[in-house]
Amino acid sequence: MKFDTPATTNPIDQLKVIGRPTDRIDGPLKTCGTAPYAYERHDVAPDAAYGYVIGAGIAKGRIASMDLSAAEASPGVLAIVTARNAGALGKGNFNTAKLLGGPEIDHYHQAVALVVAKTFEQARAAAALVRIAYTRAPGRFDLAAQKDSAPLAKPSAFGGPPETRVGDFSGAFAAAPVQLDATYTTPDQSHAMMEPHASTAQWKDGKLTVWTSNQMIAWSVGDLAKTLAIPKENIRLVSPFIGGGFGGKLFLRADILLAALGARAARQPVKVALQRPLMMNNTTHRPATIQRIRLGATRDGKLTAIGHEGWSGNLPEGSPETAVNQTRLLYAGPNRMTATRLAVLDLPEGNAMRAPGEAPGMMALEIAMDEMAEKLGIDPVQLRILNDTQVDPEKPERPFSQRRLVECLRAGAETFGWNRRNARPGQLRDGRWLVGMGVAAAFRNNLVMKSAARVRLDKHGVVTVETDMTDIGTGTYTIIAQTAAEVMGLPLDKVFVRLGDSAFPVSAGSGGQWGANSSTAGVYAACMKLRGVVAQAAGITAPDAVFADGMVRAGERALPLAQVAGEQGLSAEDFMEYGDLDKKYQQSTFGAHFVEVGVDAATGEIRVRRMLAVCAAGRILNPKAARSQVIGAMTMGVGAALMEELALDKRQGFFANHDLAGYEVPVHADIPHQQVIFLDETDPLSSPMKAKGVGELGICGIGAAVANAVYNATGVRVRDYPITLDKLLDKLPAVA
Repeated sequence: MKFDTPATTNPIDQLKVIGRPTDRIDGPLKTCGTAPYAYERHDVAPDAAYGYVIGAGIAKGRIASMDLSAAEASPGVLAIVTARNAGALGKGNFNTAKLLGGPEIDHYHQAVALVVAKTFEQARAAAALVRIAYTRAPGRFDLAAQKDSAPLAKPSAFGGPPETRVGDFSGAFAAAPVQLDATYTTPDQSHAMMEPHASTAQWKDGKLTVWTSNQMIAWSVGDLAKTLAIPKENIRLVSPFIGGGFGGKLFLRADILLAALGARAARQPVKVALQRPLMMNNTTHRPATIQRIRLGATRDGKLTAIGHEGWSGNLPEGSPETAVNQTRLLYAGPNRMTATRLAVLDLPEGNAMRAPGEAPGMMALEIAMDEMAEKLGIDPVQLRILNDTQVDPEKPERPFSQRRLVECLRAGAETFGWNRRNARPGQLRDGRWLVGMGVAAAFRNNLVMKSAARVRLDKHGVVTVETDMTDIGTGTYTIIAQTAAEVMGLPLDKVFVRLGDSAFPVSAGSGGQWGANSSTAGVYAACMKLRGVVAQAAGITAPDAVFADGMVRAGERALPLAQVAGEQGLSAEDFMEYGDLDKKYQQSTFGAHFVEVGVDAATGEIRVRRMLAVCAAGRILNPKAARSQVIGAMTMGVGAALMEELALDKRQGFFANHDLAGYEVPVHADIPHQQVIFLDETDPLSSPMKAKGVGELGICGIGAAVANAVYNATGVRVRDYPITLDKLLDKLPAVA
């Protein structure tokens, strides 16, 4: 099915099941501990051996020698996989051959060996006996030192052009009556998901099955096939449950490849889970940024010049953090310039992390908007409203399909009590606490991806949905079941959903905030096709068929779906692909974040007291699951604002705090009650579901809202994240 014109009649619009706050159908499995995660698949691989990964002890150079003799003689050892004996590895789309390093070393903790033994303890003990000598080489580890020589990044499908120019930015900025020129930095950040990268691999009759934790099944099958030089048809990836990903499990990673290589070498199934101390340096992370923002405005608050330049670093052939991209779309202004530059660094690979680009980009842009508001003497909410636009500022001929940023800001200001905010910073006290409020806009593009599904109706009137879509804790099982139930006129308990298996039709996968909208649209397409099959089997003209209450009706005829399915059942498979609506209309999601903080006047400790997000993100398929996604994203944003930082050793080139003890993330005690408001919105130009994504919108802007609240509380402007108390202490108002 192709979506290029909104349908006039759509069974989704009945809203009998879709749009209702529904408990997750997979919830009991997770709360009872029976959901089968990748490392725990004892049912499919009861005789599995254990692999222990050895990571490189240097950041740049080569392996001079590797002595395996003591490890090979250690009790229980079945095999040791290294680059020397693994065979030639092909290069996948994300340079997957380098997932096993040697003799050249590209970054610290790059996997250089896998020790396979009968038990985990034996594998770990043997790994400690491997002796590796390295020859170090000088490396580039400091983004600031490489900044001035960093060239423009290469254009990409997701990142777009590295540079855009509209009008005369330089002239307009120089002539602007009010100017802001400020630089902001964000640090390297880790996904820090609860479940590590983990896989169980098994070879049988020349075919490979991997039970893994992966967000994009089809991508990883293709990359694994290229890396191992075997046909895709000989690989099956199974990933029904994922314990967090945030973008870190979008691609083929070392655990999958090493489990496959280990199982081949040991001639039996092998489990591999990356040890937590390897996670921060071995897998991908959100790279640090340096961002320069220049804004020019008239004295009444109209932006006349908008310039945003971003620098980030990555391995050769890596991609940049596209922190400037939201600035191309968020605010009006006739003279504009954005540029993304990429420095080559010998650090672990930087790649997608929840809202790549917008999350760190808005941490800078939305502070800059507050700083400009202060220069102008205009309320920060009003400044954003003054510079709203209903068309793409760089392509005025292309309107937004929906854009309700102003409504989000106004609704949020009224709900939060913004009118009680003191515009003068450092004025409001509550005992020992300095209290302040902050605001930021939220923006994330709406992306759609081709997605397919297969549906079967059986003799019991149960519809089974199969698609390789994954559920990374977002409620995908539930919204897919809701979609099938709505279209087929069934109660939710008459739908069974199977996900995360490459044997199923290829879906959009989980990433980029495209998963929910795209995957449900694919299920919609398959169910609409099944409706036609059912109508034909019932002898009913398809357009006249009404599906409701487990029946198919036309005129005076009414037949139970179970009866129409018969003993053999009925099935259909289809996909949803998209025309050029996204080229005719700019499709984005919008929101507004409001935060109140308290800052201890003596110690500089920061406590978030209240949080509110107002979101406009198309039809909300399941408000309960969507709220969970937004409050989770807001929590991540608080972490980014106040505590998260991979501490980089610039001499040795590695992240020193590579565990959950040293890399701090928010816990329940850090987060107050969070309020989320969804505007009643549908976007018929987005998909048949009229939905968009919301899982990443919640992290976009929240960090800046926290930073702006800290400034309002203290009068101390911090432009270098995270905002830790050492950056406040010397500048706080004197304690009375």
